[in-house]
Amino acid sequence: MDRFGGVTQTEYLQQANDSLLTIAQIETRDGLQNHSPVDDTPAPEPASKPTEDAAPPPKPIAVTNGAQKTSAAPRLPQAPQQTPSTIPPPPPESESDDPSVAIPPNKTCRRRGCTATSSTDTGSSARDGEECVYHPGQALFHEGSKGWTCCKRRVLEFDEFMKIEGCKRKKRHMFVGSGKKDGKEEALLTVRHDFYQTPMTVIASFFLKKIDKERAKIEFSSSTDILLDLPTADNKRYTTSVPLFGKIDTAKSTSKIMGTKLELTLVKLDGASWPTLRSDEQRTSEITQVGPAGMA
Repeated sequence: MDRFGGVTQTEYLQQANDSLLTIAQIETRDGLQNHSPVDDTPAPEPASKPTEDAAPPPKPIAVTNGAQKTSAAPRLPQAPQQTPSTIPPPPPESESDDPSVAIPPNKTCRRRGCTATSSTDTGSSARDGEECVYHPGQALFHEGSKGWTCCKRRVLEFDEFMKIEGCKRKKRHMFVGSGKKDGKEEALLTVRHDFYQTPMTVIASFFLKKIDKERAKIEFSSSTDILLDLPTADNKRYTTSVPLFGKIDTAKSTSKIMGTKLELTLVKLDGASWPTLRSDEQRTSEITQVGPAGMA
């Protein structure tokens, strides 16, 4: 038989010779005694090192208008230096309450991380036992973890973040601070307003951010007039009288202060359509009927 598994005998013997491993096994005492424990395998020769006198590689030569000029080797791109990221330093510590400024009851401490509220008795002797536990740093939210820049604890849930105890203590809370504002209050002459209506109500919006709810005043002074006094947290104030196009029920009309606007819900007395919100505004040439049309 001249073929083994699809190959010739010569090919088979060649493959078998390449695949065989011969192991010498000593089976006699004399052979064991004559065996040398020293490894006689020759060590590989060390790789040849370049001599110091070897000439450097030739520099590239640029040819310009028949003249040869030696040019410098091209520079390899270098990675820009990266400055290590550092946590910004905490802001300066807030001031304490001005003793001359009255503290209203149920006022929350203004220091970060402290949830204490003021009591009805805010005299000097009553406040001597107060201890404010707060965070002097800023809130830090990074890749799902939450914490403060002033301490090392990090959590994943927002509820747990709100429960992180302050890392600094100070005598007395800060409910009102200095009670003073920097600069003069800016008087706003006008703000953008808009409205829409239903058969029985007019919903008007005066767009002004950060209205101070505690100091704002909205008075439905009469069925055709509204007085607005809207101070803001960023030291602005909008004061005006709004003459209405139609009559409203002052007892049923309401107001609501939101983050970016004041919303008024005005209840009509006669159910008529208003072409404008204010009586001193120019009427549009088109009046849209709201609700079911009346019989002719």
